[in-house]
Amino acid sequence: MLVVGLGNPGVQYASTRHNVGWRVLAALESRWRTAPGASEPLYRTRRAEVAGRSVELMWPLTYMNESGRALASWLANRPGEESQVLVVSDDVYLPMGTLRFRPQGSSGGHRGLESIEVSLASRSFARLRIGVGHVDAAELREHVLDGFEAEEEAVMGEVIPRAAEAVECWVVDGIEAAMNRFNRRLDKEAEAP
Repeated sequence: MLVVGLGNPGVQYASTRHNVGWRVLAALESRWRTAPGASEPLYRTRRAEVAGRSVELMWPLTYMNESGRALASWLANRPGEESQVLVVSDDVYLPMGTLRFRPQGSSGGHRGLESIEVSLASRSFARLRIGVGHVDAAELREHVLDGFEAEEEAVMGEVIPRAAEAVECWVVDGIEAAMNRFNRRLDKEAEAP
């Protein structure tokens, strides 16, 4: 199994909205006992055993709009593994703090997801989108490359560990269980029976 966290390399991007996928990987790295995995020019990975399953965490070292190159490189020697891939990304169309699993689907205009679709010639890969707040299309590029406001960062401080828990659910119990349990806004969870 492979969990790909989308983001941009470089310290200047570490705290941006576009890099929530990398933040989820960092949370998983802390949650699981990981070991170094493959390191190539296009990506680096960490390996873990989770509930008896072998899992790799991947940080693409390309920029966001070339994320598909990193995943295609990893898959080149692993034919048929596409069904075991989960991509974690930001989503400007979901309310702040919302987690949304899908077993497949469109990119929704997300450049990283578009790149993966093109490289794989397929939309048949699972994805976990994390709501980072909506903005008008004219301001989209600046918005995803900006950091969070203090109030938003407080929300993300709760969402990132929750997203890591969601990824672990995907690994252990599968996409249907993860969708049923995590496809709701963080503030709605307190209301759930």
